[in-house]
Amino acid sequence: MAEESILLKKDGHIATITLNRPEKLNALDWPAQRLFGQKLDEVSEDSEIRVLIITGEGRAFCAGGDVSAQKARIGMNIAEKRAGGKMLAKNPLKIRKMSIPVIAMVNGVAVGAGCNLALACDIIIASEKARFSQAFVKIGLVQDYGGSYLLSRLVGTKKACELVFTGDMIDAKEAFRIGMVNRVVPADELESTTMEMADKIAGRAPIAVSIAKRSIYDGFEIFDLEDALEYELYTQGFCTSTEDHREGTTAFLEKREPKFKGM
Repeated sequence: MAEESILLKKDGHIATITLNRPEKLNALDWPAQRLFGQKLDEVSEDSEIRVLIITGEGRAFCAGGDVSAQKARIGMNIAEKRAGGKMLAKNPLKIRKMSIPVIAMVNGVAVGAGCNLALACDIIIASEKARFSQAFVKIGLVQDYGGSYLLSRLVGTKKACELVFTGDMIDAKEAFRIGMVNRVVPADELESTTMEMADKIAGRAPIAVSIAKRSIYDGFEIFDLEDALEYELYTQGFCTSTEDHREGTTAFLEKREPKFKGM
């Protein structure tokens, strides 16, 4: 059932969305994608959540789009396909525009749209068992789910061309070497390592982290240096007026851990 294909768990300031179609290697059909978008919205609207983790159930992170469902859509008219595609395209954008950091906890294969789902996240922590592929050309398709934008910005144009044109699978160590993932850890340490990072980020000043996330992407995609410096003056000035800044400086001087409230 689609209602069970995406799970959301909240624990304190950390939320986890789990793709839950292990018998399909967590491949996503349209109902699951729709539910995934709803779960992302639910997290975005929860002011208590400071970090989101996205992962997959079983031995895969996400095998991309459900090929059996794609085959059933071959006879669908262009307008219907476009409407469905536009609905799917909202999800990576929701992840990128979230005010909180999003961590991909990649436990196994991340293929096609599944690979690009991970790339849309702010941080990727991968199990040694993880593997990645831009497999679209193997079934006569081109990269989607933001892959045409995200991949080259992480690994460079030449490597992106190689991965996209061949559809080859790479292992977690190669993904780390080319800058696709942040960390590679033993499979039995994946969850604890991811939670450790999530806890650390959740313990930082939420307003500052949110602005920092936005400034990283805007600085890379929109600003030149002059714009960035002007933006920093504005955002830093705003942050100095927050209660979290006062708490942070007080805690530093008192040599204790700060207790941030997002105010």
